[in-house]
Amino acid sequence: MNTRARALAALADALAAVLPLTGPADGALRDFFRAHRQLGQHERAFVADGVFAVLRRRRSLIAYAATSAPRALAIAAASRELGLSLRELDDALAPDERAWARELKARKPDLTPAEAVDLPDWLWDALGKAIPAERDALARAWLAPAPLDLRVNPFKTSRDAARAALAADGIDASPTPYSPFGLRVAGKPALQRHRLFLDGAIEVQDEGSQLLCFLVAPKRSEMIVDFCAGAGGKTLLLGALMRSQGRLYAFDVSPRRLANLKPRLARSGLSNVHPVRIADERDNHVKRLAGKIDRALVDAPCSGFGTLRRNPDLKWRQSQSAIRELAAKQARLVAAAAGLLKPGGRLVYATCSVLPDENEAIVEGFLSAHSDFALGDAATELSRAGIVLDTGPMLRLYPHRHG
Repeated sequence: MNTRARALAALADALAAVLPLTGPADGALRDFFRAHRQLGQHERAFVADGVFAVLRRRRSLIAYAATSAPRALAIAAASRELGLSLRELDDALAPDERAWARELKARKPDLTPAEAVDLPDWLWDALGKAIPAERDALARAWLAPAPLDLRVNPFKTSRDAARAALAADGIDASPTPYSPFGLRVAGKPALQRHRLFLDGAIEVQDEGSQLLCFLVAPKRSEMIVDFCAGAGGKTLLLGALMRSQGRLYAFDVSPRRLANLKPRLARSGLSNVHPVRIADERDNHVKRLAGKIDRALVDAPCSGFGTLRRNPDLKWRQSQSAIRELAAKQARLVAAAAGLLKPGGRLVYATCSVLPDENEAIVEGFLSAHSDFALGDAATELSRAGIVLDTGPMLRLYPHRHG
């Protein structure tokens, strides 16, 4: 079997393992590679690119292929999404597959609007209610892979210095449009062994995630809570903005996620971060801080639809009923975090979703039940940090508008 045939066969096997979507696609793909250690670097790259191309374009590829069989989708993805010509595929295909692939190239199925942008019907309809004028632009933006964004640790270095050090090693990084600590990297360089990463001078963090920390705007002497800290990307930036002073609690229900924070925290040089595992929003650790906190960030569990460029499997794994369950949890988390605050404290609520049910509806529901809170102005707060970005009182970021 030649190299191309092996890679195509591996892609079909990987799709068979990933496409049931019983869990996150990146985890299923890691398990596949662990079980197929004989694959070379180029084959792994081909398989990973192919799997995510299928996840991004699953509906339209099935329509073109007229089947959801993994082998057929692998051939369709290779020819339609990965740019391989029929001549390049020829040696990897059986005679009947060659004829089918030629037919596939010429096929033009009549796609519905949702199929054409590779969204489930219910999500396409929901976007039509949320942002009707920009629905198509947003959906098409989701079909492109996300860029790789880095965040400089201002406690250790400057953006210019980090950029120069990366350039010296042949890594092209340009300043992000909005975050003063962000760098957007060209390509997919291996950074985990780079000295800046090992020293904690840079972290991988999307620009939108960085901007949230400027809405929290922590001060050095304050007590801050990151209520859903996860692996701590925002926690570490908050700690750096505090110059490692004050006290910053990183709450999360997942011991695994908090364990992932520990090596990052060690690299960061910060001493003001206190990771705390909580059972839920009613945990005693939460109750003991009631009325003592200056600022709280709730980056709530959500559908993740804002991250579809990076996690395209989410559009096939989430459902309308899941959104309702998430919204109930989001409302509980916001109310619990509000109980931590001193009079005059600040609560920042965020999701990686574009759906009003998870965003505006949660904020409006909270404000109607808490007359002692008022809506702040995101654009004003960002301008205080020298960030020119005005999407109204609420910060709304979209890939087709803001990258």
